[in-house]
Amino acid sequence: MALQISNEISPRRVGLMTSHERVMTTLQHCEPDRVPVDYWAVSEVTERLKKHFGFKTDEELLHHFNVDLRYVRGPSYIGLELRRHPDGTVEDLWGVRRRVVTIEGNGYRWSYKHVVEPPLAGATSVHDIEKHRWPSPDWWNYSTIADECERHRKRGYAVVNAGDRLDRTAQFKPFMYIRGMEQAYIDLIKNPDIAEAIIAHIRDYFLEYNRRVFEAADGKIDIFMMGDDFGTQRGLMVDVETWRRFFKPGFKAFIELAHSFGIKVMHHTCGSVVELIPDFIECGLDILQSLQPRAVGMDLKVLKREYGKYLCFHDGIDVQRT
Repeated sequence: MALQISNEISPRRVGLMTSHERVMTTLQHCEPDRVPVDYWAVSEVTERLKKHFGFKTDEELLHHFNVDLRYVRGPSYIGLELRRHPDGTVEDLWGVRRRVVTIEGNGYRWSYKHVVEPPLAGATSVHDIEKHRWPSPDWWNYSTIADECERHRKRGYAVVNAGDRLDRTAQFKPFMYIRGMEQAYIDLIKNPDIAEAIIAHIRDYFLEYNRRVFEAADGKIDIFMMGDDFGTQRGLMVDVETWRRFFKPGFKAFIELAHSFGIKVMHHTCGSVVELIPDFIECGLDILQSLQPRAVGMDLKVLKREYGKYLCFHDGIDVQRT
């Protein structure tokens, strides 16, 4: 969520703590003056809310709802020009061809970038994987990160580095985008050498990219957010042992890197991931986001009772049924 910052809005203290104090107190598993508030919505909902309240900027909306966290997008892309094809599709950072698809209904309009062609769908060997044009951390300008973070910090907010869908840290999702979902699943069982080669490239890229982000931020990032969907409505996308073999090493490495800079880590996943929570804790995860209330085993009361000593839970309202 890219925010439009209005310097005319003065931060306000709601309760006994600033937003930054409230969030960091919570992450120490201590009692804050109130539960920290965050805001997540698709851009179309945000625009409708702004229109409803008469706001011109996202920041006015966040201020109105007493939101305690502010998200920064981080570095700007300065790499190779992303290729555009005559059919209107555009290649992303990984070489995945995408087309913008818009869905409209009763009072809503939502757009997303649909995967049209995975670039390595036809690869049959590790050699084919190595020949792919993999992204480089050199393709980003990191020079503005510290100022972006400081703008929120000096106004009393907790700063979250999340990136956007182009550069949000993940392993499983880019693996499926690059290989194709069905083939990715086949690889995890029948072609583990190919799966490991692709995932290694993804992991190594994000480790170096994030190291540069954290260095450039100069201590001004409070929370680092990853985003990789490991769950479905009823269970995991892959079984626990497969996750441990292919994705746990990178998951743990990302967390350890952030912790080495004094940064807390939040991971977003949809679906039922209760079977992975002990592994998340073992890897050092600080915050699990977001809990899908109707997914199997994701009852907040139960999770809080079983794992609340080790994890902070970033919960949300039920968006499947209202």
